[in-house]
Amino acid sequence: MTPRENAASDSTGNTVRSSITVPPAYVVGLLGSRDENLRALEQLLTADIHVRGNDVTLSGEAADVALAERAITELIEVVASSQVVNPEAVRHSVAMLTGAVAESPAEVLTLDILSRRGKTIRPKTLNQKRYVDAIDAHTIVFGIGPAGTGKTYLAMAKAVSALQTKQVSRIILTRPAVEAGERLGFLPGTLSEKIDPYLRPLYDALHDMMDPELIPKLMSAGVIEVAPLAYMRGRTLNDAFIILDEAQNTTAEQMKMFLTRLGFNSKIVVTGDITQVDLPGGAASGLHAAMRILDRIDDIHFAELTSADVVRHKLVSEIVDAYARSEEPALMNRAQRRASHTGSRPRR
Repeated sequence: MTPRENAASDSTGNTVRSSITVPPAYVVGLLGSRDENLRALEQLLTADIHVRGNDVTLSGEAADVALAERAITELIEVVASSQVVNPEAVRHSVAMLTGAVAESPAEVLTLDILSRRGKTIRPKTLNQKRYVDAIDAHTIVFGIGPAGTGKTYLAMAKAVSALQTKQVSRIILTRPAVEAGERLGFLPGTLSEKIDPYLRPLYDALHDMMDPELIPKLMSAGVIEVAPLAYMRGRTLNDAFIILDEAQNTTAEQMKMFLTRLGFNSKIVVTGDITQVDLPGGAASGLHAAMRILDRIDDIHFAELTSADVVRHKLVSEIVDAYARSEEPALMNRAQRRASHTGSRPRR
């Protein structure tokens, strides 16, 4: 919805004023607990913002006031859709509006992927929405970006949604069993107990999205399979939603083996962070090779996320940027290079 707005210039002609009347039911949702959203808007926007009752008055240069008007209008739309607006949503909304993109923040933040027990999983940034849209539109999607950008979590939500709506008959989750920079040595127990530590992040995401008591039954029936990458060799995976996580730790041979498992009515999502390769002996990453070899093939899409898409603590975004600046540019994904160098080639 669009609130009523009034605009006028002062006697100098330099300052513009605008008044937005917020529907009373949406005032608390817009301003946030203890006005935390209002404070976030004041920090992010140049226009002066004053709130009295349910009237929001904006003043400043015309361009600044116009940006503030649109930001507040978009956030009201999000609140009107019964979603909670927090400072993070405010930050992402303003970033989208200043990025000269076609999609509106309300369009991005109100896209429902999966709902369970009152909790709805949605994209929180523009790149996350484009990633989710790409999964719908393509057979193979690579989600590439730093930690905390929701690559695996959103892919898992799409997989569960596809299973629930009977688009596929099973979910297959896999990742290479590579240790992250430390040697764990001999692991006691059965084969399942040995590989569980490597697959635990996938189990955690799965438990967020399905009833925990239902998961063992589906796994016993083969509807959900969680297995190390080595178990994929020699198989043809039909009517399945397949996720390969931590793909930067595959070799080129493993990546080729995995991608050629694709069967009919199946979808593959490959996730990874090219800056976190843990392969021993300096082996080349299969994800790097795939980005180079498959970039121009129809129905294969590379969705790239950056530190701006991190949805964990805001410090995670700053940590990612700090490490990216200290490392070789070759380790940065293409979206990060474009953000650093305006002369980079455009997205195809």
